[in-house]
This record gives sequence, structure tokens and C-alpha cells, in this order.
Amino acid sequence: MKHARIRYQGQVHQALVTGPNTLQLEDGRVLAEDQVQWLPPATGTMFALGLNYADHAAELAFKPPTEPLVFIKSPGTYTGHKQVTWRPDNVAYMHYECELVAVIGKTARNVKREDALDYLAGYTLCNDYAIRDYLENYYRPNLRVKNRDATTPLGPWIIDAAQVPEPNNLTLRTWVNGELRQQGSTADMIFDIPYLIEYLSGFMTLQPGDMIATGTPEGLSDVVPGDEVVVEIEGIGRLVNRIVSESEFFTHHAHPEPTAVAKEHA
Repeated sequence: MKHARIRYQGQVHQALVTGPNTLQLEDGRVLAEDQVQWLPPATGTMFALGLNYADHAAELAFKPPTEPLVFIKSPGTYTGHKQVTWRPDNVAYMHYECELVAVIGKTARNVKREDALDYLAGYTLCNDYAIRDYLENYYRPNLRVKNRDATTPLGPWIIDAAQVPEPNNLTLRTWVNGELRQQGSTADMIFDIPYLIEYLSGFMTLQPGDMIATGTPEGLSDVVPGDEVVVEIEGIGRLVNRIVSESEFFTHHAHPEPTAVAKEHA
């Protein structure tokens, strides 16, 4: 099953993806994809890995880490499938990062590696854009690099964990304006998902809806306003995003989540 979170007629709904272009709401109504706005399918805390692929570490001239390098992303950074992301004015380098995301399904504390996948609701993917200009230390990305509004496209859906029997052997790809720019495999992760669940839950409690973004392989390049960036992970999904300028984003696209009228249906 693929579980999406969408906005339709001013309300936020949980929906099932029932076909290539159709979704079904809780009340049974079937909608076409072009009738809805895709929202991030999960809204918990995201624990993101830095340098979790050896080839990416080499690309940045760093030795692979010997312990997970984790930073936190706030929900305000998330945006949905087919939405826009903005490039700040006067920066020299902004790049995409195609990443497999594990979504926690039940409270996890002191979980052992062999039991870790039992705590997953499923998987999604994200494009963890980074503003290289503001990077102070590759091992500890600061807030201006990784926590800007709407700079982490996420989705389109969460696919049940049972439908992904080999999460550590999936192909990742990124296209910019139809040109393949990045390709790798989750088999090359330094720290795999069971290890990361055991590691994180060993000193904190993971909650349902929290996410672990597992890092990106080599193959980064600069992107600019007007670019369409598509990240895809085999068996998980395909996530489309368009980049606009800072002025266009804050003039036309930066709208707060509705509150009173957007009652979310569980």
C-alpha cells in the first residue's frame, strides 16, 4: 500500500494511492492526481545522515565516518511532490541530494538491530537540498545549509515496509531537466537502516512519524531557478520538484499551512 497526505478542497486528508494517477480518500471517494495538492506524507522529526555513502565522502574529499553523523531537520523545511523550492539570492552553489527515508511506525527505544525493521511504517524519499555557501563543517551542517523553509521535497507517499524486501539494494537516480546527474545504490550506505534505528533509539525515543534520511551518493551539481529536479528510488517512488528564485517563492508560493479550514482526517 502507498499512503499519501494531500489537500483537497481546503482540507487535509490521508489517502491511498490506487493507481498511476488516482487516489482514494477515507470516505471512498476516488480523485485524480491533478485534483489534489501533494503534501509531505509524514511530519515528524527528520534525522538526516551526513556522509553516509563512501563515494560521496570521497567526492567532498573526506574520509568516511566511523560513527553516524546525524543532524535534525524541522518540519518547516518539508514540501510536497510537484511543489517548488527556492534558491537564495546571491549564492554560488545549491545542490540536490536524493535520499531513501525510513519512516518510524511505532515508538522505538533501545531497539536491537535484528528487530529494527519491525518498527518501520515504511519508506519514502526526499531531496535534501543544500546551500554549499553556508557550510561551515561537512561533519556538522549548520541551520542555513539544511533548515530553510520548503527546501526538502518529501514524498510522494509512504510505501509499506513489507513491500520493500531489500531496502539496502535499491538504485537511486536524480535528473535535472531530464538529464541524469546522479546514480547510486543503497547497497553503498556506510550505516544501513537497521544500524541507524539501533543507534538512534539507543539514546533517545523515536516516535511514529519520525524519519531517518539516509544520505546521498556521489554525483552532485549546481541547480538554479527554472530547473526541474526529479529524484527517484527503485521500488519507492519518483519525486518531482521545481526551483524558483527567492523573490518568486516569497511572492507567490510561501503560504502558511491553513489551520481552521484544513482539518486533517486521520
